[in-house]
Amino acid sequence: MWRSYFLLAVLSGCVNPVSGYSNGKVSVACGDMVPQHGYEPSPEPPPFSITVDKSTVSSEDNITVSLQVASSKPMFFRGFLIEARDAGKLNSPAVGFFILTDPLESQLLLCGHTQVWGSLLDTTTVEGAQEDRLSCLWKKTPHLLESQGSAVSHRRSTKKTHLQAVWKPPKYPPQRVQFLVTVVHEYKVYWVRIAGPVVSLSGATAVPSTAVPAPTSSPSALSTPFSSAGCGHNKSCLRDPPDCQPESDHHCFFLSFTPDLQGSSVMFELSGPAEGYVSFALSLDKWMGNDDVYLCVSDGGRVTISAAHITGRTHPEQEIQDDLWSRAWRLADGVIQCRFHRNTVLPQLENRFSLNQSYFLFLAHGRSHQGSIHKHDQQPLISTNQKLITGHPEDLFGSRSPLLIKFHGVLMLTVWMWTVSTAVLIARHYKHLWPDTTLLGQRLWFQLHRIMMVLAVLLTAVAFSLPFIYRRGWSKRAGSHPYVGCTVMALAVIQPIMAVLRSAPESPRRIIFNWMHFAAGTAGHILAVVCVFLGAAQQALLLPSPWSPAVLTGWLLWIMLADLLLLIHSCRLRSRGGSDSEDKENILFAQLETQQHERISKFKKMVLVVFIVGNTGFLAAFIKAIASV
Repeated sequence: MWRSYFLLAVLSGCVNPVSGYSNGKVSVACGDMVPQHGYEPSPEPPPFSITVDKSTVSSEDNITVSLQVASSKPMFFRGFLIEARDAGKLNSPAVGFFILTDPLESQLLLCGHTQVWGSLLDTTTVEGAQEDRLSCLWKKTPHLLESQGSAVSHRRSTKKTHLQAVWKPPKYPPQRVQFLVTVVHEYKVYWVRIAGPVVSLSGATAVPSTAVPAPTSSPSALSTPFSSAGCGHNKSCLRDPPDCQPESDHHCFFLSFTPDLQGSSVMFELSGPAEGYVSFALSLDKWMGNDDVYLCVSDGGRVTISAAHITGRTHPEQEIQDDLWSRAWRLADGVIQCRFHRNTVLPQLENRFSLNQSYFLFLAHGRSHQGSIHKHDQQPLISTNQKLITGHPEDLFGSRSPLLIKFHGVLMLTVWMWTVSTAVLIARHYKHLWPDTTLLGQRLWFQLHRIMMVLAVLLTAVAFSLPFIYRRGWSKRAGSHPYVGCTVMALAVIQPIMAVLRSAPESPRRIIFNWMHFAAGTAGHILAVVCVFLGAAQQALLLPSPWSPAVLTGWLLWIMLADLLLLIHSCRLRSRGGSDSEDKENILFAQLETQQHERISKFKKMVLVVFIVGNTGFLAAFIKAIASV
């Protein structure tokens, strides 16, 4: 309270009184800069940029900060929050203070303090009285003003494409300052902590303001591609496909790292085919979030090499690039390659990991537009085990699919590609093949059908639970696949329940069960096939395309061909008998027992064996494909 009166007394000697305005409503977001909207930030690259007019300043200089739309498509923003923070400690409070240039659209915020002077500076621009007032205040009360107006926010939710504010360094500034901005396009669509330029207050050059800032010094161009020579002997390597050669294979994703003899720094080499960028991350677990990320982004015929940090499943937050040195790149034949060195320990940067520890390695790639990266095109390659970065050289292995998801795919394919299709074929066409053969008191075909179907329900239930265990809940990014899967699971459970409750064969209500059993089974089988096609295109188990849909189509045609062949065979038998009885095939067996039964039985047995062998071949091909993902 005393500060308020003291500032008002000082202002009376500097300015004339002016009218006030209502303060902003986003002060609660000063710390994490996250709007309290109840929705997740947009995962797409931000279509906005923040720029500055100076790259180096002293404590007496002002910087003009601009927020504008960076997309070629029509775009606007309604809300924003701009802060300047210590570039080495981006989670620290905002530093310096802002001066408004457009009081109608912007206002000053006190992040963690009481706003006193912002309401007194809303009616004039920097060109004139407002600048004189701040100069007067700065000379008389610098210790108070450094905590005032440390952020700029929107004043009203009108559509905006450009906005400016002036920033003044604090009396005791950090060596480098980075500007961060949160931008709200619509209530549900916003981007948090978009990284802006880094400004040096000690003569360093600022990082240009793009969604993926360029390094402070230009990387050199590589004359030759990377080589896998020495992997496992002189350097550690992670490759996809395993043992691929980046110097000759344009489809090879390659990461190598080599510590120096003293262990004080590490050289990284990254290569891969991509339209926009390749990247790798160091992570303490196999989940995306709280990771140390390094990006090589193709931008206008060049490659920018930068470091970033990921918090949760959000867009990477750019870090200071001065700690990356000896950077070089190559862009040829659709392959991006980059090399850089990094000190093993960076104690001044809290978000950068020490390389003296063990991490899981993530290798990802995706598209970019004007230097802004998009979400990776497929599941990242993740090393099987953690690796000590400065440890002994190893040839590492990884997978783009989690083990639980692989088991999910194998079990589901085993159930619906092999077990269910075989059980359905036996029930439709083999009821009369073994008329006198029983198993545990029941006819052989019935026992085979029942055993296979019970096994199918049990395996489906196990496979159904695995994605929920892995995701720890419902997956929001799997499209319609989980919805169709839940329907299939429900139909699979209903089938044995109906079978237990079915009426006797001679009951007049038996026909109701027959039709319900047929309808639920057919619907479940069809939806399961749809689910398999959808599952083969899931990011978590992305099988080769167009190979997987082509082979699945071949399997579908295979089971239809077997069913059609047996159906034609049965029709021909009925036509020879000259009767329309439903038990025609059974009657024919009795009439032609000595002449044709053996021939008919031999034909059907041969079809069943060939069908099972073909199904096994299709299943083995998919299991091999899943194992190699």
